[in-house]
Amino acid sequence: MSGPVLPRRGFFAATAGVAAALTLAACGGEGAATQAAPTGAAGGWTFTDDRDKKLSLPKRPTRVVAQVGAAAALWDFGVRPVGVFGPHKLKDGARDPQVGNVDITKVTGLGNVWDEFNVEQYIALQPDLLVSSMYIKGTLWYVPEKSKATIEQVAPTAGIMLTGRSAMEVIGKYEELATSLGANLQGVPEAKTRLAAAGKELAAFKDLKILMISAGPDAMWVVNPPEYPDIVHLTQNGLTVVTPAKVDEGGFFQTLSWENADTYDADVILYDTRTQSLKPAEMMKKPTFAKLPAVKAGQLYPWSAEAPYSYQGYADFVEGLVANLKKASKLP
Repeated sequence: MSGPVLPRRGFFAATAGVAAALTLAACGGEGAATQAAPTGAAGGWTFTDDRDKKLSLPKRPTRVVAQVGAAAALWDFGVRPVGVFGPHKLKDGARDPQVGNVDITKVTGLGNVWDEFNVEQYIALQPDLLVSSMYIKGTLWYVPEKSKATIEQVAPTAGIMLTGRSAMEVIGKYEELATSLGANLQGVPEAKTRLAAAGKELAAFKDLKILMISAGPDAMWVVNPPEYPDIVHLTQNGLTVVTPAKVDEGGFFQTLSWENADTYDADVILYDTRTQSLKPAEMMKKPTFAKLPAVKAGQLYPWSAEAPYSYQGYADFVEGLVANLKKASKLP
């Protein structure tokens, strides 16, 4: 996939051997992971996801598989998935920041990069539910189109919408799902208090013009604030974030060549910290970028582009941002 791994319109025959794997699962084959989400009280389970799809099962799901962002959110709420897919492990074996607090030694990884999803392994886990975020309604993030039909035959799927919402709305939906799955929500009140306090501090930096970007070897992408829940949350709390004058198809960002990295003025630049994005040292090799006033002033700070949609995850993100903005000043 070229360009940033950011949402865009259009995403990349069932997997070979799937029929046999389904048969094995139906016969009671054991999955590689055995831990389960909290079970809570017995009885039927229902949940309406953001596709307006009402899910209904005879009993509460206990074997949940989730895209890493969804897994990170659910984990902070006390739900323990048995499997994850999407970026969760770095090349050195360490945990990818996108997977949050999930203990990757205790979950089965079904895929670590875009368009990778081990369907046979998924079937072997005997999941009750698959959970993923959505940037486009109806499109589950990191579920490959080529195997979507087969994946949806195995277990019900739940989609949580991100686009056009604030982080608080998304967190609230994950809290609703976690509660339905029997989570005890331990730590939530304290994290809510931390997040509210950090949010109030953001208004003090309203005079700073902030540019938020993702970076690749050949291009820089300026993100479009209304499309990202975390940026919506920041602007609702007083930050001034640059909106690109025009955006690419899909509306999520504007692509700029590195020669045009100076298209927008900014006092502060927040850069995407995900593994697929260039690191500051690499960006500094681009002459136009290196000459930007914010860069020269050292006001280049990290942006956790997929911080977990939990109160804990966003408290950490906003507290870190506030600490960095306190070091920044408005440029001439």
